[in-house]
Amino acid sequence: MMSVENTATENSAALTDAGITPDKKTFLQSLTEDWWAVILGSIIIATVLFLTNSGTIIALPAYKWSGSEDLFNKILSSGNLLLMLETGVIFLALTSIAIALSGGNVARFAAGFSFIYLLANIAFIIGGNKTVSYYGLEYVVFALLIGILLGNLIKLPTWLKEAVRSEFYIKTGLVILGTTILSADLIKAGLPGIIQAVIVVSAVWFFSLWLSRKLKVDDEFGIILASAVSICGVSAAIVAAGAINGDKKKLSYVTTLVLIMAIPMMVILPWAVRYFQIPEVIGGAWLGGTLDTTATVTAAGDLVGPIAVKAGVIAKFSQNVFIGLAAFFIAIWWAYRKPANLTGEISAVKPKSPGLKIVWERFPKFVLGFVGASLVFSFLLSPATAKGVGPTLNGLRTIWFAIAFISIGMEAKFSSLVKLQGGKPALTFVVAQIFNIFWTLLWSYILFGGYLFPIPDFK
Repeated sequence: MMSVENTATENSAALTDAGITPDKKTFLQSLTEDWWAVILGSIIIATVLFLTNSGTIIALPAYKWSGSEDLFNKILSSGNLLLMLETGVIFLALTSIAIALSGGNVARFAAGFSFIYLLANIAFIIGGNKTVSYYGLEYVVFALLIGILLGNLIKLPTWLKEAVRSEFYIKTGLVILGTTILSADLIKAGLPGIIQAVIVVSAVWFFSLWLSRKLKVDDEFGIILASAVSICGVSAAIVAAGAINGDKKKLSYVTTLVLIMAIPMMVILPWAVRYFQIPEVIGGAWLGGTLDTTATVTAAGDLVGPIAVKAGVIAKFSQNVFIGLAAFFIAIWWAYRKPANLTGEISAVKPKSPGLKIVWERFPKFVLGFVGASLVFSFLLSPATAKGVGPTLNGLRTIWFAIAFISIGMEAKFSSLVKLQGGKPALTFVVAQIFNIFWTLLWSYILFGGYLFPIPDFK
């Protein structure tokens, strides 16, 4: 018998148990962070839609600046600082409601969240500099670095630990991200982008899992690693971990690897496109298939050219669609392959059928919010309405992600990259990413180079 650090029961716990026994929990106290992510994400989406349709202009803080004059007169102006404060108060109110109704310590959480939000704004301001942006360095990198420095150099106080809830924040952001995954855009992505996504995601996922087993990395780690490398980095890792009730330490480990690897890739891959004179449309598809977020794809593509940006975003969008599908299939596969008994241990004897109940318990519920948002914005809203609220929702989603990346950095321990399972997960990730780079380049040439389909005209 093999023990599991985070059992299914533990992972289905509310945001905080606060010493409340399961039989004494109210309905709200028993809600998992997945459901709270769906609730908060839905509230934000509905509120933005209502205010926008009623003619109210929603202002968000500005972070883009080019020089000292911009920094002091625009970013650090009293008006913009007030917007940062107001936005932070709204985010604090929403998250505090979830913590309070879950039975958590709101006072400690509020203090910790306020500090993390301040750090997120610092990351936004650094990443918003024109020169920094030019080199493809975004707020994500700085949020992670700030979090890592704090998490590795000092012992986090109790009040701060209460607010370090990376999964909660990023899951809420992912629900909002669903508003950008539209069926009309999927059609526009074209057959080459969809085929590349299917071939790349499938091959890289299975190669990564095979490699992790060869290196004797456990399957739980292997699935999170494989999903991060093959689909879209941190978001996919979160989804995969949720689908299998994965260990949060392993998830933090993988997200640290993703973001550390992203920094050299954002610089080296655009340089390779130019140096080896790879056609711009092929280079863009390559960037979209290997870099982990639309933002990093856009930043790297901008170093190549406008056609590379368009091709890259289309290729990345096609892969992003796999988030929901991956969660569904991984949850089913894991439930049948690794059924857990009531003590949280994995049985050595695989039962014939664990049943749909186990599949449902392990399914990451926030994906329902993600899919629901996508369906609403694809079929129930007019394109004009969806487009009108897009910038606001994207800005709010980015704030959730920034808070999450600060928290991820605080949770990540650099020593664990070597110590945890002898550094084999890190080796698996690096080798799988190298395979991903060359495999994606091959199919970018085949699908976007005019061999099977006409070369896409992105002009």
